[in-house]
Amino acid sequence: AEGRKARDEGELMAFHAIRFPLDVALGARGGPERATDIVTLASGREERNSRWAQSRRRYNAGYGVKSLTDMQAVLEFFEERRGRFHSFLWRDGLDHSSNGPQALGTGDGDTTAFQLTKTYGASFDPYMRPITKPVAHPVVVKVDDVPTSAFALDATTGIVTFDTAPADGAVLTAAFEFDVPVRFDIDRLD
Repeated sequence: AEGRKARDEGELMAFHAIRFPLDVALGARGGPERATDIVTLASGREERNSRWAQSRRRYNAGYGVKSLTDMQAVLEFFEERRGRFHSFLWRDGLDHSSNGPQALGTGDGDTTAFQLTKTYGASFDPYMRPITKPVAHPVVVKVDDVPTSAFALDATTGIVTFDTAPADGAVLTAAFEFDVPVRFDIDRLD
């Protein structure tokens, strides 16, 4: 059973806000995937094009199935999702938290809504991944390094909305856990 990141969060599709069986997911293999075209020119130099703005995740749950009970849980989950029809939540055993505070933004005195993101790398070309399926608890939001509870979290989009706009220049951070929206890659369970 393979799961694949849902194509586009704005796309009309059926989504079930339920996590794939955790014991199986944590034993699975997989991770980020990119699509890069490489063309070798007549001069021998290369031109490269990244076809996807965001990486996609691909997982193989078969490695996590250790017993008949696990297989029955996967079968039940697969049938309830109707194969590829309904997408669902996946816990990536390697990459499921912010690993400490992440930049949320900088206050400007007007803006109240900020997207959760996780930044990978820092030196050459950091990659900012939008987090759209945060786990509501625990989410720790700080304004100028002071924890606040004066915000609402949309667990379906990953948008943090402050009760009042943070002051101009205020440094906003968030620490959180998250799941990945996925779907089965095939309509048959082997």
